[in-house]
Amino acid sequence: MSDGVKRKGVRWEPVAAMIALLLLGAWVAFAPDVPQERRDGATRVKLTIGNLKGAVDWMPARKASGDGVALPSRDFYLHYRDGTSVGPKSAAEMEAVVGRAGMVHLTRVGSNDLFRLLNVTGWIGVLWVAAGFGGQLAFSGRWLLQWFISEKSKSSTVPVAFWWLSLVGSVILFAYFAWRQDLVGTLGQTSGLVIYARNIRLIAKQQRREARARVEGPDALPPSAG
Repeated sequence: MSDGVKRKGVRWEPVAAMIALLLLGAWVAFAPDVPQERRDGATRVKLTIGNLKGAVDWMPARKASGDGVALPSRDFYLHYRDGTSVGPKSAAEMEAVVGRAGMVHLTRVGSNDLFRLLNVTGWIGVLWVAAGFGGQLAFSGRWLLQWFISEKSKSSTVPVAFWWLSLVGSVILFAYFAWRQDLVGTLGQTSGLVIYARNIRLIAKQQRREARARVEGPDALPPSAG
C-alpha cells in the first residue's frame, strides 16, 4: 500500500492483543494451582483460610464395604499452594477448621459443576456473578466504543455514551464486589463512580447552555459555575 493511501478500518494488532490478554487472564483464573493429584471420585473445591490458599478434596458419602467393614461417610484433604497436604479429616474435624458456613460452601459448591466453576453456593450467587459479568461487559464496552469512534474519526474522541457505560458498569461492579466482600474491587470503583456521574452532569449542563444559546444568542447566558 502506498504512503499516500490511508488504510481504513480497525487495525488487527489491538484486537489480537485483547484476545491474547483475555486468554492469559482466563488461564490465570482457572488454571489448577494445587499440584496434588485428585483422588478418584473426589470433589475439589478452592478454599481460602486466612492468608492460606489452596483446595479441598472430599469424598462423597460411602456405604459399608462388601465384607461389612464400615467406611467413613466423608473424608477431607486440605491441599495448600506450597505443596503441603493435611488429612484425612472427618466431617467434624473439617468443620472445626472452616466452620459450619465453610462446610456448607464446600459441600454445596462441590455438588454442582456450575457452582464450583463460579465459586458460589447457590443460584442467587449465580445471578450475582451474571450481574458482575454484565457490569464488566459495560465497563469494557465503553473502551471498545471509544476506540471504535476514535478510529472512525481518526482522532481521540470520548463520546457521551462512554460516560454512561462507565457509570452503569461501575454501579454494577461496586455492588458485585461488595457482595463478594472484595475490598480492593469495591474501593477501585468508588472514585470512578463519582467522577463518571459528575462528567455526565457537566455534559448535560453544557448541552442545556448550548441549546439556550442557539435560541437566545451566545451572550444571553452567563458562564456556568459548574
